[in-house]
Amino acid sequence: MERDRTAAASLEGVAKSLGGKPVLDRLDLAIRAGEVTALLGPNGAGKSTTVGLLVGRLQPDAGQVRLYGLSPDRPAARARLGVMLQAAGLPDVMTVAEMVTLQSGYYRDPRPLGETLALAGLGDLARRRCGTLSGGQARRVHYALAICGRPDLLVLDEPTAAMDRSSARALWATVREAAADGAAVLMTTHDLAEADALADRVVVMDAGRIVADDTPAAIRARAGGAVVRCRSALPRAHAAALPGICEAAADGAELRLVTIDAAATVRALLDADPLIADLRVHDAALEDAIASLLARDERIAA
Repeated sequence: MERDRTAAASLEGVAKSLGGKPVLDRLDLAIRAGEVTALLGPNGAGKSTTVGLLVGRLQPDAGQVRLYGLSPDRPAARARLGVMLQAAGLPDVMTVAEMVTLQSGYYRDPRPLGETLALAGLGDLARRRCGTLSGGQARRVHYALAICGRPDLLVLDEPTAAMDRSSARALWATVREAAADGAAVLMTTHDLAEADALADRVVVMDAGRIVADDTPAAIRARAGGAVVRCRSALPRAHAAALPGICEAAADGAELRLVTIDAAATVRALLDADPLIADLRVHDAALEDAIASLLARDERIAA
């Protein structure tokens, strides 16, 4: 079946408050077909509220939310949507196959049961009652419920929470296949290595605003070339003045330095603190880049 290649979902100028507290501030975001978009940010950034608006569980205070040009609460929009929420229960007495069959009945052209179970890694659990499943197995059932209707827009909220690494990597492969087939995929995750490996696009939120929107590689590049970690008595302000430094921060008991010239930074660091311990240097990862972006955003806000 040929899929719609236009933007699957959009938020335009969306504002939302919860409990009298502003959560989203005139947010503009488009989710495109054939692309995996990772929505990242600290707790309280507005990610869950954004997801709630897109799937129709919440209504905006201002602005507009659209799924394929329709309000998310319209049946024609919901029919093109598959959702895997972070907090969702399963009835204890139903089997995995019964649950997937029931959910499939809501869609016009669902996948065959066996195909859905295989994609979710549930082929050997079809007759198991949901109440006997482990946390990771239950998450795989939630994934099966999200994909059984061949959705054009797949929303995954912390999809691999409680999964072992092997199950998570198998899920990654099916998500990439869905995007290659033209589906739009929006995922939230606290596993930044997962986002780096899976996403075509990373959107970083903070305090209800988007602070970065680019490819994982482009966002990593913003962090500089390398990260130096060590235990040192050197004051952070002194460390920030070392050669090549883009960012200096305390990370627990460690000093974390993002640098564009690791060699010059390390030489100067050893000169400044001969008693330095546990010195390590590694390439900047997505986690480092996002930490730098959020720290920079906090300084601007202050």
